[in-house]
Amino acid sequence: MRRPARAGVIAAATLALTACGVVPQLPGELPTDYVPEVPAPSVSDPGALSADGVDAAERMAVRIRNVGCGELSTGSGFALDERTVITNRHVVADADRIQISTYDGREIDAVSASVADVADLALLRTAEPLATVPGLAEVDAEVGEPVTVVGYPRGGQLSTAQGSVLGYELDTLGSDLGMVGRTNAQVDHGSSGSAVLGSEGQVVGVVYAMDVWSNSYMVPVSTLHDLLAEDAFEPLTSCRETGG
Repeated sequence: MRRPARAGVIAAATLALTACGVVPQLPGELPTDYVPEVPAPSVSDPGALSADGVDAAERMAVRIRNVGCGELSTGSGFALDERTVITNRHVVADADRIQISTYDGREIDAVSASVADVADLALLRTAEPLATVPGLAEVDAEVGEPVTVVGYPRGGQLSTAQGSVLGYELDTLGSDLGMVGRTNAQVDHGSSGSAVLGSEGQVVGVVYAMDVWSNSYMVPVSTLHDLLAEDAFEPLTSCRETGG
């Protein structure tokens, strides 16, 4: 089996490798007051989601921009509660400023960010409230269960991808994740941090990688539950502190 690749979009190295750009390279020194100009999100393809499901997807999904020291990257995330966003650790790595775009067109700065050492997950706190969300499933999705990935592939429009859980296997990226889920819901760069919704509409996983066929790999919701219960998130180190 080919090793899965991170599903984030990085405006320097990654875009050069993929030969297709979504986020333009920033000219000169990065401005300190940068605010991205993006349209208000809307679901481009509701797929199997009901009207209520589309509404919930719009409300919970967020677009994340990592403004680093000379770099800009994008990813996805979702609201855990009205002031907390879940995404991937690699989406916010080496950030100087993290900006969150909501379904109703608001641009919100994260006031704090923390990451888990034993999984590719990050937790962001916001000063402004987020919309109510469906919440986390109590247990992992079963093999064969239908799933829907909700996120912002390539930093563009909010979209969904349908598939099913193909199975669970040991993480091949060396992220100390243990068992991870694999689905045939196709994702793209920028989908990292997307919520994976189960058949009941609750979050059953967090996308963190994809394979060469664009199938998605997810951190199971059981791992997220464990890390939240253990308070296993440590403050993120800014790129300015590391000299990045």
